[in-house]
Amino acid sequence: MAVLVDENTRVVVQGITGKEGSFHATQMLEYGTKVVAGVTPGKGGQTWTSEFGKSAPVRNTIKDAMKEDGANAAVIFVPPPFAADAILEGIFAEIPLVVCITEGIPTHDMLKVYSVLRNSKTKLVGPNCPGVINPRYNVKMGIMPGFIHTPGNIGIVSRSGTLTYESVASLTAAGLGQSTCIGIGGDPVPGMNHVEAVRLLNEDPDTEGIVMIGEIGGTSEEEAAAYIKAHVKKPVVGFIAGQTAPPGKRMGHAGAIISGGMGTATSKIAAMQDAGVSICAHIGEVGEKMKAAFKK
Repeated sequence: MAVLVDENTRVVVQGITGKEGSFHATQMLEYGTKVVAGVTPGKGGQTWTSEFGKSAPVRNTIKDAMKEDGANAAVIFVPPPFAADAILEGIFAEIPLVVCITEGIPTHDMLKVYSVLRNSKTKLVGPNCPGVINPRYNVKMGIMPGFIHTPGNIGIVSRSGTLTYESVASLTAAGLGQSTCIGIGGDPVPGMNHVEAVRLLNEDPDTEGIVMIGEIGGTSEEEAAAYIKAHVKKPVVGFIAGQTAPPGKRMGHAGAIISGGMGTATSKIAAMQDAGVSICAHIGEVGEKMKAAFKK
């Protein structure tokens, strides 16, 4: 069993003919991901070829890629003004998974997406995220460096791309591989949140421990802590970025807004500690903290 992606994942890259889409589609192919098609409206019928000679057909729509190429997951490298429409296209096509890497999508556009997403058959990861990777099956949908990941049994959920990579490196250095790493992004209107990602990892038999990375702003981490306290028996290690942020100063992602005594590093850490989460003072402790949690 796997979370979100596995050996049957067949990826369509929206924006594959653009600079970012082409570069990362190449990296995904080299990692082992089954990139079966790309989508660029108006360029259907063309063939995209990576710098290493691997190719994929270009379709006009996601529906075409689902019908012609068996695509069941979409990753988006579309510029911000058009990215929300790209997400909606996936939702309306009822593709099971959409991962949106694009940063800077207007909040108003994402509110429209969210209103449709809630009652859909599609799971959305992102936007403004590093994506999803499963080292066991060599599947990555996104921009994370594949070489630092090793197959194992630790699941990761994180709002920060860079801190995802740092926590992976710490786990790998400690001899602990990863099952699935989910970068949920830090925008104000996200698709998947901490609670949903933790629930998936908790229900996954291939995941024996969970790392939860958060940051100041919003209440996603506090809500996840409540879920962990009520439902999770697996070891959980956590880290909250922004602990030294000056009071009243907005820092980090667009979602890093503190209000009503919630969303501070202190409130998040307190909620996580109350749930039994082992808290790291710095991100480099993740691997050793997880090893210690298993010994307990």
